Amino acid sequence: MTEGRRVWLVLPDPLTTRLFFSCGLVAGLSERLGERLEVVFLEPRKQAARWAETEGLQVSYYEDLFSEEAPMHEKVVRRVDAWFDRELGFWPLAIRFNYRHGFHVERMASGHGNPFLDTTHADPLPRWRWIDRVMLRWYFSRRRYVPSALERRMRRECDALVVANLQTPSVAPVINAARRLHTTAIGYVASWDHPVGKGVISSHLDEYVVQNDVMRQDLERYHGVDPARVAVTGWPQSDFFHFHRPREDFEALARRHGLDPSLPVVLVMGNTPTNTPYEPRFFERLIAWWEESGSRERFSMLFRPHPRDKRWEERFAAVMGREGLAVQPAAEADISSLAVMLQHGSCVVSNAGTILLDSLVNDRPAVCVLYDEGAPAGESWAAKNVLGLHYRELMSSSAFYRAESFGEVTAAIERALAHPDELSAERRRVAREVVGELDGRAGERVVDAIVRIVGGPG
Repeated sequence: MTEGRRVWLVLPDPLTTRLFFSCGLVAGLSERLGERLEVVFLEPRKQAARWAETEGLQVSYYEDLFSEEAPMHEKVVRRVDAWFDRELGFWPLAIRFNYRHGFHVERMASGHGNPFLDTTHADPLPRWRWIDRVMLRWYFSRRRYVPSALERRMRRECDALVVANLQTPSVAPVINAARRLHTTAIGYVASWDHPVGKGVISSHLDEYVVQNDVMRQDLERYHGVDPARVAVTGWPQSDFFHFHRPREDFEALARRHGLDPSLPVVLVMGNTPTNTPYEPRFFERLIAWWEESGSRERFSMLFRPHPRDKRWEERFAAVMGREGLAVQPAAEADISSLAVMLQHGSCVVSNAGTILLDSLVNDRPAVCVLYDEGAPAGESWAAKNVLGLHYRELMSSSAFYRAESFGEVTAAIERALAHPDELSAERRRVAREVVGELDGRAGERVVDAIVRIVGGPG
């Protein structure tokens, strides 16, 4: 290795960045790689400044790699490439990918708030397989345009590349530059649902890191990745749940939110406005039932917005200011507090999403809401949210209560409070199957898999 060359850890989006910092992956890689590690944010410096844990690390930002300054001929090439990218690149390929394999087609619509489901991104070409292959080859081509500033930096400084989320448009130039320069590249597949509906994945990397065997199989079947190049590590977020949080921490959290810690607490976990637009009406009816049925004397409710819910204050307005109810502000919704809530909360109510899996990992009784309170006839959001292929193991199990009406929601809450251990064995079985090893060492295995490929401090 040339002296001064580093391992670039590329962090392209806020959620993956939070995972890598909060689950100790950045710290683990820093400890194992020493000065070889450089953290590369594909966000502008101003946005990335929220991650205060970068002290002592070598850090670069989007502006350092994607400079607006360039010779005139490069600006022309860049503009042409940007046009092709809009018409035939990441988002059009993601729509084609979903249609080809039947992922989320029942949810896709023009103008959908989730860009992976927004059919306005569809290209005008026929959906023939050979066209899919040509578009994919172009998108991940080593000959495709790469910013000259990025290529120079990588040629001079980057000995190996670790990409923390392979399925976001900003990483394509970095992956393609690595392929052009024959740079070792490792891709972390960011979540259990990513191989089956979150866009295309390059098959050209040296190693891939996933949380379970199902994901490894999905990479082979849908993305052409050789299983021999896939390391299964478990889910680093589950490490937070492996270590016991004392009851006193939960009682302190309840008091901080104005709740009586001596009462059971039902955790109501929000989804995003995009996935559950009628969720506020459900909250309103749930609160009315809780007040009118006398349940307020028996348990409290703590509501937690989805991390991507920028409208949470508006959507959870009905909860605020009521005794026995509380909303955890988005600024306080970190993984540590979630671990405390899930280890000691009495029941979880949610639509879908990773929080349902979190609940099972923590052996919490869970109610999955599969209807839309107050939605016009013919509209269905909540039920469609669990139709994705990644939900196949969960939805074929009996690890949680399903609620297709409000009456079934309240009955399931009552049953969960009365019989908390009823589905415990099935919860543990499904958690192991979907998440992988639950021993508190998944993050350590991720670091081991990366260091095995890139080598030690040098």
